[in-house]
Amino acid sequence: MSVFGFELLITDGRARSGRISTAHGIIETPAFMPVGTAATVKAMTPEAVAETGAQIILGNTYHLMLRPGAERIQRLGGLHRFMNWPGPILTDSGGFQVMSLAELRTVSETGVAFRSHIDGTPVELTPERSVEIQDILGADIVMAFDECTPWPVEKAAAAKSMRLSMAWAERSRAAFARRPGSGLFGIVQGSVFDALRTESAETLKGIGFDGYAVGGLAVGEGQETTFRVLDSCVPLLPDDQPRYLMGFGKPADLIGAVARGIDMFDCVLPTRSGRTGQAFTWRGTVNLRNARHAEDPRPLDSACTCPACRNYGRAYLHHLVRTGEILGSMLLTWHNLTYYQILMAAMRDAIASTTFDAFATAFDEEQATGDIEPL
Repeated sequence: MSVFGFELLITDGRARSGRISTAHGIIETPAFMPVGTAATVKAMTPEAVAETGAQIILGNTYHLMLRPGAERIQRLGGLHRFMNWPGPILTDSGGFQVMSLAELRTVSETGVAFRSHIDGTPVELTPERSVEIQDILGADIVMAFDECTPWPVEKAAAAKSMRLSMAWAERSRAAFARRPGSGLFGIVQGSVFDALRTESAETLKGIGFDGYAVGGLAVGEGQETTFRVLDSCVPLLPDDQPRYLMGFGKPADLIGAVARGIDMFDCVLPTRSGRTGQAFTWRGTVNLRNARHAEDPRPLDSACTCPACRNYGRAYLHHLVRTGEILGSMLLTWHNLTYYQILMAAMRDAIASTTFDAFATAFDEEQATGDIEPL
């Protein structure tokens, strides 16, 4: 019988490398989760996502509740079978939509009443219903229902929001019906206020979860503030359980967060950037729309093994992007997700060899050199 668990393998300063065990496989940390909001990672097949090296993907409770419906997915064999993804899945609880769809929802102590962004149909999410939907979907990692506090926000409003999330966390914990190999994560809130983050972390530890996420960041506060909040709240979280920073971020963001003890990440940035002609490389971000690529036969990144870099030149990728061809989105998304997975593997190797600080310094230096020299 599968048992959900986390094994901390080695530390290098505050950076950590570990292993999460789930019903659908092992996740090596630090780990990046491609975002598959509506049971698909945009512009990618599940097989292609697996080829990037991704071990876990993310789905979304709110969106799957509306289309195609959690119960329909259950009748079709659960989310893993429905989308043909055999590995672990983490499901966001719908808490981010409490913020992002503010004009379509009403928040109360009970939960959140939404008007569907699709057709206006009234729907309700409570902690109990959110956890139930995630269970119906068959998620390996279930997230407690919370309210993602917007930015900017006054401290009093952040405190009220955080305490509501903590009440919902307790109800989420009570509603969680553990399946073999599944776990429930609590979410630390409190915006940028250290005292509120401390109160939230201590409350969650008192309730007891299988992992702990840091939410309510990467919403506009900036990298320096994010790192300051992590410096304050991450040391409060248990050493023997995974730590997940939600919705974050650029490659340099990930390195800085790993240096502060974070184990797991998700972000739409690599997939969204791929669809807009932006590619991440070891020498910085490349905009394939730029005319300077129009006659450049060289690969996007000679250190990358993805199909975009292995089989096509910059000139062709530029052509695809400028003409709006779907293949351009596919190839650049594949590249970006591969780059993120290579970056995570490189961080795991650096931690294992206790050379993480040197790796981070070398990364910054290489990024500063800029893109490859003109032909």
